[in-house]
Amino acid sequence: MSFNNCYHCGLDCGKKPVEFNDKYFCCNGCKTVYEILNANELTCYYDLETSPGTIPKDIKGKYNYLDNEDIIQKLLEFNDTETSVVEFYIPSIHCSSCIWVLENLSKLNKGVTTSMVNFPKKILRITFKNKSTNLKELVELITSIGYEPYISLEDADSKNKKVDKTLVYQVSIAAFAFGNIMLLSFPEYFEVDEFWLEKYKYLFRWLMFTMAVPVVLYSAKDYFISAYKGLRHKILNIDVPIALGISVLFIRSTVEIFLDIGSGFFDSLTGLIFFLLLGKFFQQKTYNFLSFERDYKSYFPIAVTILNNDKETSIQVKDIKKGDRLLIRNEELIPVDGILINGNAAIDYSFVTGESVPVIKQSGDKLFAGGKQTAGAIEMEVVSTISQSYLTQLWSNDVFNKSEQITIKNITDKISKYFTIAILLIALFAGIFWYFYNASMAFNVVTAVLIIACPCALALSAPFAFGNILRIFGYKNFYLKNAETIESISKVNTIIFDKTGTITSSDKTQLTYIGKELTKIEKKGLKSVLRASNHPLSRSLYEYIIATPFEEKPTLFNEILGKGIEAVIKNMNFKLGSSSFVEAKAINANETSIYIKINNEFKGYYLFKNSYREGTKEVFEKLGKEYDLVILSGDNDGEKPYLEKLLPKNTHFKFNQKPEDKLEFIKNLQKSGKKVMMIGDGLNDAGALAQSNVGIAISEDVNVFSPACDAILDAKLFNKLPKFLTLSKKTISIIKASFVLSLCYNIVGMYFALNGLLTPVVAAILMPLSSISIVVFVTILTNWISKKL
Repeated sequence: MSFNNCYHCGLDCGKKPVEFNDKYFCCNGCKTVYEILNANELTCYYDLETSPGTIPKDIKGKYNYLDNEDIIQKLLEFNDTETSVVEFYIPSIHCSSCIWVLENLSKLNKGVTTSMVNFPKKILRITFKNKSTNLKELVELITSIGYEPYISLEDADSKNKKVDKTLVYQVSIAAFAFGNIMLLSFPEYFEVDEFWLEKYKYLFRWLMFTMAVPVVLYSAKDYFISAYKGLRHKILNIDVPIALGISVLFIRSTVEIFLDIGSGFFDSLTGLIFFLLLGKFFQQKTYNFLSFERDYKSYFPIAVTILNNDKETSIQVKDIKKGDRLLIRNEELIPVDGILINGNAAIDYSFVTGESVPVIKQSGDKLFAGGKQTAGAIEMEVVSTISQSYLTQLWSNDVFNKSEQITIKNITDKISKYFTIAILLIALFAGIFWYFYNASMAFNVVTAVLIIACPCALALSAPFAFGNILRIFGYKNFYLKNAETIESISKVNTIIFDKTGTITSSDKTQLTYIGKELTKIEKKGLKSVLRASNHPLSRSLYEYIIATPFEEKPTLFNEILGKGIEAVIKNMNFKLGSSSFVEAKAINANETSIYIKINNEFKGYYLFKNSYREGTKEVFEKLGKEYDLVILSGDNDGEKPYLEKLLPKNTHFKFNQKPEDKLEFIKNLQKSGKKVMMIGDGLNDAGALAQSNVGIAISEDVNVFSPACDAILDAKLFNKLPKFLTLSKKTISIIKASFVLSLCYNIVGMYFALNGLLTPVVAAILMPLSSISIVVFVTILTNWISKKL
């Protein structure tokens, strides 16, 4: 029976193979994994990756501690008795096939709803049904297929993952070897004719070889691993030429030592690796310093209403303390974990679990951060504060991300690929030329070419430019979901505005009541109903009515987006909203109004005189020069004559639009080739925001937090909108300029390398310097263009 390598892991362990399905496996563990994948029609996994990871020989009983309920609750991020969410740090995640298998766990275990991988952080996020599976089964499953999670109960408390210091160790070893090899190489450099030095010259050479081996095998291993994996998947990544250059240097130097024909180039080799790693270390530290994730999440502008002696006050989430009592209105996000005190809680946890069926909660039940209340106002007591990074993590959930066909990242990857091919061809032809022209120079020229032409600077320009401008935008209260949003903004050619709550300000709205006078009880009931709503008109009317709301919550509350509210409180039936919704004759058809019906009796209506945001005219005039502008409103066209005078002539108007009408309107524009930006209030406009290429929600210190939007703009900065859009376009221009600069670096460096004027170690110093200068270039320019803000 012939047997070369295990079908699953690719290893030959030397033992008698296990045969199954005409395939051979090195052990029963590999056979079991193959059976799991085969039974669930996942064998295409082997087309992607033939050695997914090391499979533990014995996991039975290893995770028995996961039967302990206290430990389970520490590890779970979310648990509403029906559904749970957990995150695992998995060090063995390393390539596309790992992602593919781990994101298809639902086929291996029917209890898994979704599983998503954060590849850079090596984190697996699993959502599962408690009745179908449990934490222990999931851990055993992912361990059995080769992805053992790193579980530490200390980490469960602190949520801090183990800091990886590998790069520090790699730099340290390379620095130690480089310094000592340089010292041992001095006799060779100066050809000192001294008895003791000449006598121990061979010892020095072998010492240099001995110190170079761990540098190549450990310090430089990441370059070889990356190059190997890229080649296995037929990808020429930027580490291929680096790995080739290191290999050539090491092999040539080793041959010289073994054949006693020279001292080799171990000084250049270790110097090369040291400077490469030093540049990598500096880039990593610089990126951490500029990291927008750490910055913009810390001042994310979500506000929530806190109740203190029956007084309602808006505070930021970061100021919430344990024991605070919060008022969560209809469609508001629950920002922290807490206990339900009173109210009808129907929590939509689709933000967390992906499932939109509301979960009904009773007084005393636990509420988790990330849920959205959908049945009126509730009151809750805070049991634990939460970092705002958790909320923005939910906001950035891949479930809500939009895909673009062409991105800067794609362009960078494509350029890097052809760049690498060009480098290898140039190095080959240069080596052939110099071999015949001056054979002693051929080796140095080839190595220098492979090192100096590395497109690292090219790969760094976009992340640093995007990261820095996101950080700047965050400081100016314009919060973007991710870096791709900047690129999407730069492509927009049509901007659509909602009217109420977007270009109008609720702070300065003038209100008038027309109709039968309401009794004190009716006013209290009306205010109680409005208290639960988060719509801009409801908030304005709530502030206008002088009355104290009932302590009791409505026994029935139903807010129909774009239409109105139905509610029952103190045996009074309320219906308020548009004239058609309350089945009343429209008295002022051309004015914004809220019609009131109590106990099936039409009472009257509140008339709104809208106040437009400061700078609206100037914003539209500036944007009208570059974009097609549209007002897309659910209100009537009563203010159209005024808006036609206020806004540029090329502005289009569409009124009386239902939420579904707005969505269809945007779809039709996109079908005609338009790139659409929708700017709305985040409530009625959720569908339109999600459908648009870029959705921006205007925030007036209200906790309206929707995954549909790509950005949140502080309402006070509405007049800055044209500048933000201009900056986004300029950022893309800066990235393109950095591409050109990176190309110039490589052309100049290549010229000196091809002419034999550049040694490998000098090339190794210049390569990280070019990368660092690109980082400085994009950082300074993005800071400079943002000065106008």
